[in-house]
Amino acid sequence: MEPTGTIVFSTVGRTQYGFDIFSVKLPSNFNPSSNCQSLPQRRLTDGVNINFNGQFVDDDETLVLVSERSGSPRIYLSKPELNKPELLPSPPESLFHDRPIIKNQRLYFISAHEEPDKLFKSWSALYSTGIRNEKILRLTPPGSVDYSPAVSETGKFIAVASYGSRAWGGEFRELQTDIVVFPESETNTRIIVCQHGGWPTWSGDSTIYFHRQSDDGWWSIYRVDLPPNFDFSEAPYLPTRVTRPGLHCFTPAAMHNAKKLAIATRRRDKTHRHIEIFDTESKEFYPVSELLNPSFHCYNPFFSPDSTFLGYHRFRGESTQGNGGESIIPFLQKIRSPVKGLKMLRLNGNFPSFSPSGDLIAYTHDFEANSGLKIIKSDGSKRWVLFKNRVIFYVSWSPVESNVIFTSIGPIFETTRATVQIARVTFDPANLTDDREEIPVDIKILTSEGTGNNAFPSCSPDGKFIVFRSGRSGHKNLYIIDAVNGEFNGGSIRQLTDGPWIDTMPSWSPDGKLIAFSSNMHNPDDVEHFSIYVIRPDGSGLRRIQLAGIDDGSGELDRERSNHVCWSADCEWLLFTANLGGVTAEPVSVPNQFQPYGDLYMVRLDGSGLKRLTWNGYENGTPAWHPNAGDVEFDLERLNLSSEGVIAFGDKLKGEFIEPLWLHCNI
Repeated sequence: MEPTGTIVFSTVGRTQYGFDIFSVKLPSNFNPSSNCQSLPQRRLTDGVNINFNGQFVDDDETLVLVSERSGSPRIYLSKPELNKPELLPSPPESLFHDRPIIKNQRLYFISAHEEPDKLFKSWSALYSTGIRNEKILRLTPPGSVDYSPAVSETGKFIAVASYGSRAWGGEFRELQTDIVVFPESETNTRIIVCQHGGWPTWSGDSTIYFHRQSDDGWWSIYRVDLPPNFDFSEAPYLPTRVTRPGLHCFTPAAMHNAKKLAIATRRRDKTHRHIEIFDTESKEFYPVSELLNPSFHCYNPFFSPDSTFLGYHRFRGESTQGNGGESIIPFLQKIRSPVKGLKMLRLNGNFPSFSPSGDLIAYTHDFEANSGLKIIKSDGSKRWVLFKNRVIFYVSWSPVESNVIFTSIGPIFETTRATVQIARVTFDPANLTDDREEIPVDIKILTSEGTGNNAFPSCSPDGKFIVFRSGRSGHKNLYIIDAVNGEFNGGSIRQLTDGPWIDTMPSWSPDGKLIAFSSNMHNPDDVEHFSIYVIRPDGSGLRRIQLAGIDDGSGELDRERSNHVCWSADCEWLLFTANLGGVTAEPVSVPNQFQPYGDLYMVRLDGSGLKRLTWNGYENGTPAWHPNAGDVEFDLERLNLSSEGVIAFGDKLKGEFIEPLWLHCNI
């Protein structure tokens, strides 16, 4: 039976992005005396959802870009005279598109709609089509992986950051790709012109600039000069380092009529990523975006064909609100689903849990801040605050009590001995009225003081017990506790799993027969890779869910990183996050993601029927499945809009996202 129903999940940082594409008109013969602070800055996109990774098509600011307005990243054409962008042809079954380029009336783009030959491999590949619904051609050979395409000035050559047919090595901070070049007319003639590099950009038809992390730890720009007539008999070539150590430089764009680059930089004394112009001859940097928007991160620059305009994307900011730009993030957003009978919603928050009837969702707004516990209607039309000014994470609603929610109070990502407590939160459902914002609650701690890190509660279907992870033995294993009294007043507690490994994030099946959880018990010395296990509540029947397609003779079993597991209403499917699809886009080109996994998958209990549900450059996780196996009866898009067509129910868009944390370590 195919999966049905509705799932809700979170995406790290994504709801706050508010990206639009902006441009500045550069002075002719840009030079050190140019005053970028007075440059006119224009917003080229309409402020709907997020818009990013653009490229100019002409010198009149016509733009090809990626936008997520339709519920997944799609490719659009934006012109100054258009009220809204035009959707361009691309594979209709694809839920991921990136880095579009239009050259000589052809559209080039990355898509991830064709499954690779094995797991732990990215789906990303390069495609092309005519801009008016011609046949879509795959330019990446079968079995190979390409990212970040660039087309030379005349359109004769294409460069990509590529794994070739190599498998993803598990890296996340910097992908170990090579710079590969091939003629547009001979896509099978692929040459590795330089090993170790990403995000290529052409200067003319013979020079390629790209970024990579240097041996000294600094991300820098490099260049390689190609021989004439596509004679690459001596390839790969040794590149030349262009930018100096002491600052991070990435995602370069070459100016078409001068020996200058636009580069995204992160300087040691700065808190934001900014766009600067770098003179490759004088070796001088000239700030641009910092002078215009010092408190906004700016990403992935690009030039118009005559280098008159410099473009990039950033948070749209307060200045655009009320001027054609969205200022509200809906509590829930509808996302395109690859499964016909399954609806998918993105939550502006973390760790959602449905009420027994499914008409409410409890969640924590920000698990790293004192945001407390909140409830929203499952149509996204109303929210209440149960309590705030407490650090909590993970939420489990009692399946039989509409007024009981369990959570973890204390810091996340801590050691076994850190104080984290399981709490039972009760409230009066009669207080959930439209005229109220805050709801009084009673908070009862269920775990004893001094028992260490107790977290990730999941309630049994009869509401009598809680399974949770505890570090009280010195290892993080699973325990079952009385859901009313906890360890106090005659309440019972017993250990479910026992060993020198990590068992975490348990989920009790709706029929009560099994508990699913993540564990590294198969390799306790490896604290980064986890698999899904199931066990009966009495401790019997422990087994690992071995996913069909994983070759246990190749070491792939030890590469799996599966977490955040939950159940379908009929107990036929497990929903979880995993790294099985590798990495979809170069991580350094987007804001921070915490883990080298981030896509949602589902699988049957016997490991068969593996289905991928999300494709993007973000980290998706903490999913929950609606307790009703059928469709949820509401029109989310309609209910989220006011009579004027603007978002009515949600949070103010603040643009609060951060640079990759692993960049901070080098500054």
